Amino acid sequence: MKRKIRVLIVDDSAVVRQTISAILSEEDDIEVIGTASDPYYGAEKIAKEVPDVIILDLEMPRMDGLTFLHKIMTQHPIPVIICSSLADKGSDSAFKALSCGAVEVITKPKMGTREFLEESRIRITDTVRAAAFSRIKKITSVSSLEVNPKLTADAVIPSAKKPVLTETTEKVIAVGASTGGTEALKDFLVKLPLDIAGLVIVQHMPENFTRAFAERLDQLCGISVKEAKNGDSILKGQALIAPGNRHTLLKRAGAQYYVEVKDGPLVTRHRPSVDVLFRSTAYYAGRNAIGVIMTGMGDDGARGMKEMKDSGAFTIAQDEESCVVFGMPREAIRLEAVHKVLPLSKIPAEVCTASRNI
Repeated sequence: MKRKIRVLIVDDSAVVRQTISAILSEEDDIEVIGTASDPYYGAEKIAKEVPDVIILDLEMPRMDGLTFLHKIMTQHPIPVIICSSLADKGSDSAFKALSCGAVEVITKPKMGTREFLEESRIRITDTVRAAAFSRIKKITSVSSLEVNPKLTADAVIPSAKKPVLTETTEKVIAVGASTGGTEALKDFLVKLPLDIAGLVIVQHMPENFTRAFAERLDQLCGISVKEAKNGDSILKGQALIAPGNRHTLLKRAGAQYYVEVKDGPLVTRHRPSVDVLFRSTAYYAGRNAIGVIMTGMGDDGARGMKEMKDSGAFTIAQDEESCVVFGMPREAIRLEAVHKVLPLSKIPAEVCTASRNI
């Protein structure tokens, strides 16, 4: 019989500990081996039995979650999921947690926490499973839902057999990522030249988190990076990050690409969805597009990448060895939606070459 995924919950809120425990305990493949009200008690639990995954709050007495996370990742790395309300405060602490090695962030509200967590049942359980199989590396220092049917991109943008016929020579790069994507995107974007074709990126992130993420990338990269706003033009040397909780689509007016940011249902359990971005890119850019799918759990983006490839776009998937979670790229490869499978370190050069050749 397959061993269950062992989870430790560290949160000073009894309501959060009880609610998450109840949610996870209903899953056949997950077992809550303990809860702790602060990191000191959490460390005592770990000394007795090492969990496969830790769910960790950031605001706690005696020791804050970031300090505890740093101790874990520098001493005995364990996959950690941050479950915190701090993502609503500009997301600085949550972003630091991801930079420090956390696998994923789940935002919880200040009010109605129990109801929110219960509605986010699928996201929580899927994240635990992805974290359990993620590749965690030891670090030396800190670097600076409602349960709905799993909808496809049809819920936001209708399928089209052929791309639009208006001719243009303008290129566009569409990128999708999830678990582990914050660091992967940083490593990718810092290597791009200033004259690179415009990029549109979907990274699965909580609302209010994507703006801080874009601002940090903008400080690190030579190209410009900003959170996308409805109607933004896609420009050379600029990357647009899809805002959390909004779908972002590629559109075109004549030869000029722009983005549409809109509401809509969850697609493949995500909003924004990579499938939505990729389908719109297939339709409006066709063979003038490059698609990149990076580390992440689940299959969001796989079908959209197949549509991009079928429309003439050049497509790339991150390889298993360099992924934190080899979920989304694996599904795209399985659908034969990918021209090349490359380690993260080689994707920037390949994208540059492809943008000159297509």
